[in-house]
Amino acid sequence: MERIKKRLSFNRKSAFAEPVKLRKRKSKLYSQEDANSQYEKGFLGVNLSFVLFTVTFRLVNCCLVKTSFVPDEYWQSLEVAHNMVFKYGYLTWEWTEGLRSYSYPLFFASIYKILHLLNKDTVELLIWGPRLAQALLAALSDIKLYSLVKKLENENIAKLVYFSQLCSWFTWYCCTRTLVNTMETVLTTVALYYYPFQGSKAQNSSKYLALVALAVVMRPTAVIVWLPLVSYHFWQEDTKLNLVLHHAMPVGLLTLGISTLVDRVFSGKWILVQLNFLKINVLQNVAVFYGSHPWYWYLTQGFPVVLGTHLPFFIHGSMLAPKRYRILLAAVIWTVLVYSLLSHKEFRFIYPVLSFCMVFCGYSLASLKTWKKPAVCFLVLSNLLPALYTGLIHQRGTLDVMNHIQQLCKESNSPTNTEVSVFFLMPCHSTPFYSHVHCPITMQFLQCPPDLTGNKSYIDEAEIFFSDPVRWLEAHFPNQTVLSTHLVFFEVLEKEISPFLERNSYVKTSEFFHTHVPEGRVGRNIYLYERQT
Repeated sequence: MERIKKRLSFNRKSAFAEPVKLRKRKSKLYSQEDANSQYEKGFLGVNLSFVLFTVTFRLVNCCLVKTSFVPDEYWQSLEVAHNMVFKYGYLTWEWTEGLRSYSYPLFFASIYKILHLLNKDTVELLIWGPRLAQALLAALSDIKLYSLVKKLENENIAKLVYFSQLCSWFTWYCCTRTLVNTMETVLTTVALYYYPFQGSKAQNSSKYLALVALAVVMRPTAVIVWLPLVSYHFWQEDTKLNLVLHHAMPVGLLTLGISTLVDRVFSGKWILVQLNFLKINVLQNVAVFYGSHPWYWYLTQGFPVVLGTHLPFFIHGSMLAPKRYRILLAAVIWTVLVYSLLSHKEFRFIYPVLSFCMVFCGYSLASLKTWKKPAVCFLVLSNLLPALYTGLIHQRGTLDVMNHIQQLCKESNSPTNTEVSVFFLMPCHSTPFYSHVHCPITMQFLQCPPDLTGNKSYIDEAEIFFSDPVRWLEAHFPNQTVLSTHLVFFEVLEKEISPFLERNSYVKTSEFFHTHVPEGRVGRNIYLYERQT
């Protein structure tokens, strides 16, 4: 019996004396998780090659956009930044009245200051530096949009959303421009990455609210886009008081405080820009001074043009996307409807929701089976032509003429030449100004600030000029000693002011193509006349 016990005890001891070696199995599931883990460890959450491709794509995008869109891409950003750093230039009425925050121009002013300190502030770098910086921010928003959808869905849908974003003609046309709407779009898209969607692992209330607050500080109307999203978050949040006290209020107050301090430093007075913007642009409806459209314009023209051939895919995808994306669809509809109630309408106002629409376009493409490749080819080909045409041809004359004036500036520095002075006889703010010349030559243009006193009979200088150009010129230039050496105007004005030009020895020296679709006071070509002495 004792022998049996010893044998059993020996066997039990030997059974645990050596660890059991298990055969390692190669699991596809585990290897996929490892791959995803490596993927997440990449730069910006994606692999480096993807980042490099996106950055390269947007830099090429930037180089292939050589046209003007709207005056604000210069007069509300670069011109202000140039004045901040180099202390000369022109500030429009929005800045003297405290309607705009210096927070956005400060971004470009920082670039200008660095170039100035390095003694590299050439006019070429002053023009391209801010645009290249904007292109890098556009690439960041593309990457974040892709990463968001990949985290929430899968790589296939994420790639199709990314593709939809990259082949959008309007995104190509706008994303590298120095417009505050472009920065608003970047901040909105990046904020979306941290938004608390159901199933999102990247959600961060403080980060997304900080980006939203920055967008609102730069452009107060950004609150329109984010109102339904923030409201939905608050409604879904279990700890509402914590969200308000520990996230929303600290972020909002800090952002507003910093913005107010920046505005105080550069404007020289304490102002609350957001309040002034609401009072003048919305309550006094001063924006209508620059044009108005019927309430249905965004539905019939604005939204279809901005989306382009993506429109049917957006409609199709909005019916297929999961429930968690309904809030994005609600934000798109809400934004279009609210802007429809405002008299002054522009395509760029609804640009921030375009990335929302790309999510639904990606879902639409993912649902297609045999028709996926034809749909992809259709989107590429149908967006390529408008992207290249609007980026390289349409409305390029106003930039080309400034390149010529740069050369006049260099010539004026020669001791043998007379001082150059230029007068732009064009609709106000048609061209950039000192940010594209970077030389303190005398330049003037027809001004068009709105009346803020309630005078119903008020007519701005540009309107007075175009009502009787010759009479205005004779009154403005009473003798030849005050004549500008150069005049710049659209060809539609040439015939009307030809007596003045001949009488004062002006000769056409340059001509620049501008657009194939002249309209009203904007002609097909821009003429540069020089006075012969």
